[in-house]
Amino acid sequence: MSLLANTPKPPYYAVIFTSIRTEGDNGYGETANRMAELAEQQPGYLGAESAREEVGITVSYWTDLESIKNWKANTEHLEAQKTGRKLWYESFKVRISKVERDYGI
Repeated sequence: MSLLANTPKPPYYAVIFTSIRTEGDNGYGETANRMAELAEQQPGYLGAESAREEVGITVSYWTDLESIKNWKANTEHLEAQKTGRKLWYESFKVRISKVERDYGI
């Protein structure tokens, strides 16, 4: 499996989630894996890329804004968001952007 998402020809959308974690796992790893599995099942999901050092960055790719809205409203995802605010994240930021062009090797 590639570490880079195999996205289609643009346009599509990217949700960029950057975060600073609190100390300890506190169930984070298990929930993060579950959210990745669940996201893959969502209509409009195209893939994701993630990295973590001091700042974590996860970029998920979606076909349209409606798919992103539906993922944000998913019941399990809503619970994970609540727990994240309360327990896992010191701070975070979500940015949504439209990908107009991509290229690479």
